[in-house]
Amino acid sequence: MKYGMIAGNGRFPLLALETARREGHEIAVVAIENEASAELKSLATSFHWVNIGQLGKLIDVLKNEQVSEVMMTGQVKHVSIFSGITPDWRLLKLLTSLKEKNTAALIQGVGRVLAEEGITLVDSTRLLKPLLAPEGVLTRRKLSKEEEADVRYGRRIAAVLAAADIGQSVAISEKACVAAEAMEGTDAMLRRAATLTNGKPLRLVKASNGRAHLLFDVPVAGLATIDAMAETGTTALAVDAGRTLLLDKERMIEKANAHQIAIVGYRPEEPTQ
Repeated sequence: MKYGMIAGNGRFPLLALETARREGHEIAVVAIENEASAELKSLATSFHWVNIGQLGKLIDVLKNEQVSEVMMTGQVKHVSIFSGITPDWRLLKLLTSLKEKNTAALIQGVGRVLAEEGITLVDSTRLLKPLLAPEGVLTRRKLSKEEEADVRYGRRIAAVLAAADIGQSVAISEKACVAAEAMEGTDAMLRRAATLTNGKPLRLVKASNGRAHLLFDVPVAGLATIDAMAETGTTALAVDAGRTLLLDKERMIEKANAHQIAIVGYRPEEPTQ
């Protein structure tokens, strides 16, 4: 089958393309300039660059490629979305119609525009189901009682932030929220938190946004996450099972074990529509 892929930064698009190639799917990649890697070109059936503000060009490319289903993979820096856009008329029309200017509202709006053109936005993890975090302890080390207490508290806080489309991660220490992720990303948030705790250990809690779908904004953790955790004295990672991508999962767990970091997947709250 032929899919369209809107590709941002990170390992997510590359892994999805590698999987698609193994399974015999054709993928027309629309890569976001200054975000996606040129490495994707060698794995794609066809490859096109678009500026983040070129919604009209995106639609034209997908229609010319005769794509009826498209997935969003990778990230686009939040600051790029809100300060780096020079919108074409299609995107300007969409932006002026939005009641809220957060990322979720923008992407949902793009989805509606695509649907009007006969193009369906599909589950962004469709090609990467094996990389979704399972439920339970994934590492050799389980959580200590102190870590469990921090994680229970952190999951409540992270769920509220994710549902409000503020961020997906919080750093917790001694049942206090030391830092919450906003536009800077998880790794930068951990480094900021480490400056506030006087050497006390941190726990990283990531939450999905509570939506029933996984069309966009899927929480992601990978090797770089473990590196940042080791650097900042973060001893545990808690994620929503079935709704969080663990990129390079086996290597990630191996690295976590080497640093004595515990990783646990929790059953998420019942998602909303």
